[in-house]
Amino acid sequence: MATAISFGPARMGFGLYVPEFRAAFDLSSSTVGLISSLAFGSFLVSLIVAQMLLDRRGPEWPVLAGLLAATLGMGIVAAATSVWVLAAGVALAAASAGFAWTPFNHAVNQKVGEVARAAALSRISSGTGVGIFLAGALAFAMVLSDLDWRTCWLVFVGCSIVTLVVNGISLHPIEPADRVTRQDDARDLLRRGTIPVVVLSLVFGTVSAIYLSFAADTFRGRGELAGVPQATIPALVFMIYGVVGLLGLVADRLRNRLGLIWLVRVLLVSSAVSCALVVLGPAGWLSLSVSAGLQGAFVLTTSAVLAFWSERLFPSLPSLSFTAILVVSAVGSVVGPALAGWLSDAAGTTAMFLATGALPLLALPIMRSDTVTERPLSPRDVAQPG
Repeated sequence: MATAISFGPARMGFGLYVPEFRAAFDLSSSTVGLISSLAFGSFLVSLIVAQMLLDRRGPEWPVLAGLLAATLGMGIVAAATSVWVLAAGVALAAASAGFAWTPFNHAVNQKVGEVARAAALSRISSGTGVGIFLAGALAFAMVLSDLDWRTCWLVFVGCSIVTLVVNGISLHPIEPADRVTRQDDARDLLRRGTIPVVVLSLVFGTVSAIYLSFAADTFRGRGELAGVPQATIPALVFMIYGVVGLLGLVADRLRNRLGLIWLVRVLLVSSAVSCALVVLGPAGWLSLSVSAGLQGAFVLTTSAVLAFWSERLFPSLPSLSFTAILVVSAVGSVVGPALAGWLSDAAGTTAMFLATGALPLLALPIMRSDTVTERPLSPRDVAQPG
């Protein structure tokens, strides 16, 4: 429930409602990109704060802080009367994602046996797909029933309040994470073996943020789909994205069947094809469905992969290692939409999406058998110059 709210409407709701926000606040592509970058910037800051709370108080505090931020932020969006108030609400709501995900890695490490951890982390990550689908379904209903977008955001607030109460009641006390105070422990995060997962995280953060900020509005601008009003297109993009993204539920099984290297390669190629279809595919259901589905599978399966991959590499630092990986992702999420908005205004939407789709392909050569590992890293794996 926590990941459904924080990574669903709280973090990704802005991209879903960009057409309504453009009309209400006269937003340019550059402004859309800047607001998205601001939101992902708050996600970056909250990741760091969440780790501090986890070290001192355990996972309950950051999870509840995140759900409170989601509730207040989405309430501000619902009441926004200017672009600045809108941006503030979007940023506060998006901070919930940084608070309410990484603490679960520590909780799973403490409460779930080693064999079942990958499956548990995959299920937690899949909450994102549920949240995105439900947010998209509400946006679809908004168009068909002529609801105001502010009403939809008030519904999000109500769901967030329920989730906050449920987590407050049901989260059981778990010991705080061990603080990393020794230099040797900190250096564990700088091993050579972390390069592939860091690259994957950077591409994941950059591409997913750009896609979620611009794809739905781009598909809407390409024209109507047979059988549905044009205004429902952004909602359909997010609904397909969320449903296919539930593939993340079986990320651990896919890893076992394909192997980690081939799973990551397939995910990267899927993301590249998804971005290309936004602007090069023929207008219609097929391009939209395949693009949204591939991107949903990439984002939500990669989310699960990053969670259990970091836990495998650093079993003694489950939350800190995942936080470090997500900080890299967040940096990409901050820079990506701002640059994409600028490139879209300067060179066009097609150039922007093709440049975005090139990023996963550039990461492919790094995913090799001599660089990718899942075994716990040791001092022998310290990165050397050159």
